[in-house]
Amino acid sequence: MDLTQGTAQEKNARAKKMMLWFGMVSLIMGFAGWTSAYIVSSSREDWLQDLVLPSAFLISTVIILISSVSYHLAKRSQAQEEAGKSTRWLFVTLGLGLLFIALQFVGFSQMVAQGYYFTGPTSSITMSYIFLIAMVHIVHVVAGLISLGVVLYQQVKGKYANGNLLGMELGITFWHFLGLLWLYLILFFYFFN
Repeated sequence: MDLTQGTAQEKNARAKKMMLWFGMVSLIMGFAGWTSAYIVSSSREDWLQDLVLPSAFLISTVIILISSVSYHLAKRSQAQEEAGKSTRWLFVTLGLGLLFIALQFVGFSQMVAQGYYFTGPTSSITMSYIFLIAMVHIVHVVAGLISLGVVLYQQVKGKYANGNLLGMELGITFWHFLGLLWLYLILFFYFFN
């Protein structure tokens, strides 16, 4: 398919999707670098060998995966011209996204309760990596929530009527990416110990 062909609207949609994919690939590279540094650092003498992840991190994993389903249901509902139903699913997704972030901070509190801090005399390099990587992911989830807020606003304004779902498609792609990225991170921390 020739990418230079098509209407201005089709070219614009392709350009926006391509920019999103470039952004996601750059995020993958960043997180790959941090997880690679985690692996390299695991040979240190002060590395924690019996790491137990906070239970809140595991619960938040389920929450973010459910939120991907609710976002998908919002898009499907809008594609079927059920705007009210789509709006409700978007609000569910927003609530689940906020719950995910809250659970992340509960997880940080659980780590602190175990005596692990991000920095300082009772910190460990292992937990510092986990704090850092989880916090950077949270920053991106906040960006996803802002994107979701824009999608919700556009939804309420009726922008996605008549099959014009580009904004919602971009938002859902980024949201699914964030969910898969967290799933990768939690599995990485769980199995690479």
